[in-house]
Amino acid sequence: MNFKQFSITLALALLISLGAIGIYHQSIQDRLNEISRNTLYEEPMSRFTSLPAISSSGNIDFIAAAEASVHSVVHVMTKSMKDQAYYNPLYDFFFGEGYQLRQTPVTSSGSGVIISKDGYIVTNNHVIENAEEVYITLNDKRNFKASLVGADPTTDIALLKIEQEDLPFLSFGNSDHIRVGEWVLAVGNPFNLNSTVTAGIVSAKARNINILSKKFAIESFIQTDAAVNPGNSGGALVNTSGELIGINTAIASRTGSFVGYSFAVPVNIVKKIVADMIEFGEVQRAYLGVSIQDIDDAKAKELELDEIKGVYIAGISELGAAGEAGIEEGDIILFIGQNPVNSSSELQEQLSKYRPGDEIDVTIDRRGNIRNFHLILKNIRGNTDIIQSNQGEIFGASLEKLPTAEARKLRLSQGGVKITSLDKGKFSEAGIQEGFIITSINNQRISGVDEVISILSNLTGGVFVEGIYPNGRVAYYAFGVE
Repeated sequence: MNFKQFSITLALALLISLGAIGIYHQSIQDRLNEISRNTLYEEPMSRFTSLPAISSSGNIDFIAAAEASVHSVVHVMTKSMKDQAYYNPLYDFFFGEGYQLRQTPVTSSGSGVIISKDGYIVTNNHVIENAEEVYITLNDKRNFKASLVGADPTTDIALLKIEQEDLPFLSFGNSDHIRVGEWVLAVGNPFNLNSTVTAGIVSAKARNINILSKKFAIESFIQTDAAVNPGNSGGALVNTSGELIGINTAIASRTGSFVGYSFAVPVNIVKKIVADMIEFGEVQRAYLGVSIQDIDDAKAKELELDEIKGVYIAGISELGAAGEAGIEEGDIILFIGQNPVNSSSELQEQLSKYRPGDEIDVTIDRRGNIRNFHLILKNIRGNTDIIQSNQGEIFGASLEKLPTAEARKLRLSQGGVKITSLDKGKFSEAGIQEGFIITSINNQRISGVDEVISILSNLTGGVFVEGIYPNGRVAYYAFGVE
């Protein structure tokens, strides 16, 4: 092979090698591009836990809601007199009774919410209970003496009034529309720290925490994790739009201070209570005339239910609204109007919006058959009248709720019911005299006229009445009812 042939062969080998390298490089590049294209659309298996940046328009704005509410939340201060025991050595020496009682002034405080520009203020009943004087301090530090319009221990709501115009107030929201996980603000005066705002979320709805030890109590609280402490009672729970959705009432705590959960009365209950107090001076309660029971897994298996929902009717009054409409014991209430009910507290919350005489639709499940009933709700006395529960009549006796001042004088912390006049009847036949104050019937404490009428109207057999006369003489009476 001469030099010319060798050069040609070498050149061809180089060209073939370079071509092969080029083809390999292109195939590698094509593969990388394919991998890159696939990776752009592939969902990653793992993610970083840091939050991505978002625009300011996506942030939850607490500022507007806080500014709308702080000026409408007030400081409530109460004054009352409390019996206090003290030791008197002179009395001990001369009379052998060293300890005596004397009244000392006591002050306490809480919060309230202005709900109208002319001075109506909502707070908790336990904030003003037994108070002789109530004072309001506005956010701008002006002070006013308040009058009590009405109080309802069964919902722990009270309504106050101050004489002032053009006040900042909170508009009512709709507590039926709030959702678990929704952001809320709690506004109040914890530990006398005026106009304190805290934030949290709605943790649960329709909570029953068994804190209201009153007969016919309604507990269907909004549970939140917004920090609430002593002094917040009666303050506002507001949504991010600055609307009032609840009245802060209680906390779950073994220490007395906030440890994670707080509870508020839903504003839809508050609206009805306030409207009744303004119009009638007291709350008008509507009743179905049934006894109810929550449905759990065991009850569902007993009833052979496919799913756990609704509220079981364990008993029914023939003269009640439900009984007259044709609802029966053993039925399961599914809806009040358009609102589903799956617990006793949810059912009570829905009924608390109505007055005696209001008409509602109730959907029930009767052994697998869904039926609708139209009801006319009744009061505790079994009719549709508006009740003034401070007064009433039964067994020939005219009754009235014992005035607070007289109850305090007789040291009746639970109050009582006074017989103001007496005609022929069971009371007079038993020897009871005019002026007698009923404190219990068959060992059940009495604080209101409705309780006396309700108990005696539904009793048969023996009745044991305990009480006291205005001069302090304790007395006991017994009689029979057929």
